[in-house]
Amino acid sequence: MSQEWLVVAGLIAVGWLWWDGLQKRELALVAARRTCERAGVQLLDETVTVKRFRLRRDEDQRMRLYREYGFEYSDNGDNRLPGRVFLLGARILEVNLIITRAT
Repeated sequence: MSQEWLVVAGLIAVGWLWWDGLQKRELALVAARRTCERAGVQLLDETVTVKRFRLRRDEDQRMRLYREYGFEYSDNGDNRLPGRVFLLGARILEVNLIITRAT
């Protein structure tokens, strides 16, 4: 009987992690979209992908899930440049774009 409870608890944990990941992915996508709009560039494929996932402490020393999402954007419609969104828990730490300047 106790093994069944372990399996159920494991399935609940996996389900929660999946559901929480969907919410954080949407948060990262909104952040990437807003950053691209502000920078005057085009977010490509309207998607973000998980690049890194681990536990990390916040400023109050509580363990949180740290996620790094990658996305691509274009500054002239003819190229693909990388961007990153960094989340700690539900807080957006940073959004990075590599904007090239013509010289």
